[in-house]
Amino acid sequence: MNPLSAYARRLGQAVCTITVLATLATDTATGQDAPPAPLPASTGVLPETIGTEAGPMAAPGMAAPAAACPAPAPNPPRWQTPLPRAGYFAVPPTGPGYYTLLDEIRGNELQAPPKYPYPRVSPIFASNADINWSYLKDPKNAQHDYADFLKFMPIADGVTFTTGGEFRYRFMNEINTNGRTTGTTDAYNLFRQRIYGDLWIHDWLRVYGEFLYADTTGRKIAPAATDVDRGDILNLFADVRLFKFGEKDNPVYFRAGRQELCYGSQRLISGLDWVDTRRTFEGFKAFTRTEKWDFDVFSVGPVVPPRAGKFDSADHNQLFSGAWFTYRPQAGQNVDLYYLNLDNTNLNAAVGNGGVPGNYNVSTLGARYAGVAKNWLWDLEGMLQAGHYSNQSIVAKAFAADVGYQFSDCPWNPQFWVGYEYASGDPEPQNSGTRRTFNQMFPFGHYYFGFADLVGRQNINDYFVQNVLYPAKWLTMTTQFHVFRLDSDKDALYGPGGNVVRQDKTGRAGNNVGNELDVMSNIHVSNHSDVLVGYSYLWAGSFLKNTATSPALAANPSLFYAQYSYRW
Repeated sequence: MNPLSAYARRLGQAVCTITVLATLATDTATGQDAPPAPLPASTGVLPETIGTEAGPMAAPGMAAPAAACPAPAPNPPRWQTPLPRAGYFAVPPTGPGYYTLLDEIRGNELQAPPKYPYPRVSPIFASNADINWSYLKDPKNAQHDYADFLKFMPIADGVTFTTGGEFRYRFMNEINTNGRTTGTTDAYNLFRQRIYGDLWIHDWLRVYGEFLYADTTGRKIAPAATDVDRGDILNLFADVRLFKFGEKDNPVYFRAGRQELCYGSQRLISGLDWVDTRRTFEGFKAFTRTEKWDFDVFSVGPVVPPRAGKFDSADHNQLFSGAWFTYRPQAGQNVDLYYLNLDNTNLNAAVGNGGVPGNYNVSTLGARYAGVAKNWLWDLEGMLQAGHYSNQSIVAKAFAADVGYQFSDCPWNPQFWVGYEYASGDPEPQNSGTRRTFNQMFPFGHYYFGFADLVGRQNINDYFVQNVLYPAKWLTMTTQFHVFRLDSDKDALYGPGGNVVRQDKTGRAGNNVGNELDVMSNIHVSNHSDVLVGYSYLWAGSFLKNTATSPALAANPSLFYAQYSYRW
């Protein structure tokens, strides 16, 4: 069947489910009709405000919206990490209109985007710890919601408590995909629940905790490690203000505990929202926020999936440290400079020249420039790596050159991107004194390299185009097309998690991985709820066909998904 016909058929099959979900959201959202009494002003005073990198985010791979207008007053407090904007982002619509499906049904037209700080799409890139609710402290605020009473609840003089959370359900139908090319058709369900609490004592002490429950049903094959975590701690940290500096009393904070990390375009460090469990770390971070620049230093260990019946814990044999500097030359533009080091001393973490096992240490030096100006959009990033890998030295590189344009005066606000994403491979894997395969660290792999989740940022060339349309302010439609080619035909095809999917060390299978089409639509039902539907199809190239050991493994991978999320 033609891939687009298959998408249309499966979209039709999902209509009943989506209609039920939207109806449930409508019933729940009716509580928004009668706004509660204005929120009492907090007895604690937040620090002076700054601007952030970007506004609401978009679905992974679905274009993360850029900031299109000034943030509502008051702006984010200076302790808050600016929300990272991923690559080939989109600029969401502004101005008078209906920003949710329910608003359109009810005739509730707004003059500007709502201040409600969760993204206007189903996935959420940033940590819940970085969602900005400070507009509720503005005595002139006229936008209210039934859940406002859960934010900045006064506990004592200068002490406030905020809570919220998320429920998410996703149906997945995979054919020979999921980063493993299993050759099977697997239709299953993913569920996720998150609840957080955020305690502030004035602006000098913060304690934040977040619980996560993730599960799956209906799988034919073994669940991925990121599918299931039946009750665990996603975040649990404390922030202490160490001192202030400068004429504006810029704060410096120290954070200790379990925490999510999201930086830059999330090519190397991401919270990985697409998976059920998200990604988190344990360790320490010191950070400061000023009007024009931010600076973070951290030393953490990645939290690994739990063993049966156990809480998850950090891998103390991996030390991930770094320094990240961000400068904002003007509104909507960011320059990042960073240094990262990953030291992995696990047994047999690396297999070097001649198959010699060992550990590895890799350092990454990178720079990024992303922004918006006069309808032009761009995201440029370069990364160099050095270190050792068992008995080999490391010399590797990666870069991204993505450019877009927004036709802001045209109906549906069309935006087009073209780009090239590259990560080096090894021309002589395990057969020389130098390893040239790029290490993708802890990336948002699903956002890049197609939604079929077959390709990671290692040994790859990706030539892509993207189109984003907004037929209504509450409807985002995205189309992508990727051309995948291996950098080295002797090195492996690596998945989004860095796993080896296929390899032909002779190189005779070629370097043509294939071409992928991704289409997706996000319906912003209400400020709380979204429905995301998408279909991905990869036309397998000679590499996938020639490395297949059965006809099923040579099948063209495809993925259909329908996701509903509700946040409060």
